[in-house]
Amino acid sequence: MDPSHPYCYFLEDDKFLETDRPGFRRRIITGEHLQMCFWRIKGGATGSYLHHHVENEQLGMIMRGKLDFRIGDPDSDERVVLSAGEAYLAPKAVWHGDSVFVGDDEYDECWILDIFSPPRADFAKEG
Repeated sequence: MDPSHPYCYFLEDDKFLETDRPGFRRRIITGEHLQMCFWRIKGGATGSYLHHHVENEQLGMIMRGKLDFRIGDPDSDERVVLSAGEAYLAPKAVWHGDSVFVGDDEYDECWILDIFSPPRADFAKEG
């Protein structure tokens, strides 16, 4: 397949952009009604905070490593640990975050695919 095809995206390391949080890189692909954010997060990276999206539903799948985080009641200290192949759904206005990222054995990274619908306006400029 031609890697320059307009509808196909590949795992080129140089396409992942650094963020303002150390250890966080992402690649964003935005369509008309949905958006994918592919995170590559260094194991042990910090900077995740408890938040919610008023306009966006978020579906995430852990691809490598583990995600130890809070989701649901913002007043609860309950944590959930998800491993590779497991997913979460954060409907609009559901609190999530306060995450601990556990790196895998090969890259020492946690890889997460997040899908947003509708697309986040603050991410649209990247992809």
